[in-house]
Amino acid sequence: MARVRNPLHGKTAVVTGAASGIGRALALRLSVNGSAVAIADFNAEGLAETESMIQGPVLARTVDVSDRSAMLGFAATVADWTPAPIGAVVNNAGVTTSQSFIDASPEDDEWVMNVNFGGVVNGSHAFMPLLLKQRSGTLVNVSSIFGLFSFPNQSAYCASKHAVRGFTESLRHELRGTGVAVAVVHPGGVKTNIISNARFHADERGNTDHGDAAERFAKLARTTPEKAAKIIQTGIERGNPRIRIGGDAVAMDLLVRAAPVRYYEVVERFVNLASR
Repeated sequence: MARVRNPLHGKTAVVTGAASGIGRALALRLSVNGSAVAIADFNAEGLAETESMIQGPVLARTVDVSDRSAMLGFAATVADWTPAPIGAVVNNAGVTTSQSFIDASPEDDEWVMNVNFGGVVNGSHAFMPLLLKQRSGTLVNVSSIFGLFSFPNQSAYCASKHAVRGFTESLRHELRGTGVAVAVVHPGGVKTNIISNARFHADERGNTDHGDAAERFAKLARTTPEKAAKIIQTGIERGNPRIRIGGDAVAMDLLVRAAPVRYYEVVERFVNLASR
């Protein structure tokens, strides 16, 4: 199927998880490049800060993406407010926990699944009718490098991000011929607060020091949110169905294809070396 280019200038963009990280950077970038932006996040304080940084048309709402009714309400508000056709809906909100499955807090695993996968499903339910009605726009669901492979003590996060990948690719096939494009995003290590804000119990080494884990992640994360935002915008506008962010995401995609069973042996050595 031919890719359909989707210039976002002059259109409205919807971004969840916009209080910080990739979501904030993407909202700011799209606004500077001529898009009205509708932003949402559970973190009201961070969302207000993002809103204050945007110079163009902006609609901000505090929303829990895991609440389907709240997302439907947000979509209705956006439909009433939008000054232009919706160019992209980016379901970006995400959280994580770090814990072994055998010792896991089920409530924390459920929280991760409800936000990461449930939020994507809710956002798709809420905004797809608007995109289908106008017969244009791109639905963008953010997975992860952990939607390409799996990592110890991240079973819930990996499950949620693999689910986002499968769900999004299924939608892409369903929506052929409708005028609506669908893309899945796989960020590698991006310098965000996701580990600092995690419900942390223990990492893959059994380390229970949350601060140490955040420092290790900071060493491994090589991509800035601003660079990630640029890659996402470019991917949407080019009509790319899969958007990989960072050399680590590209490398892991290739490694898993080459060694689908033994890839973790390589990953483990790299992580140990890079985090020294």
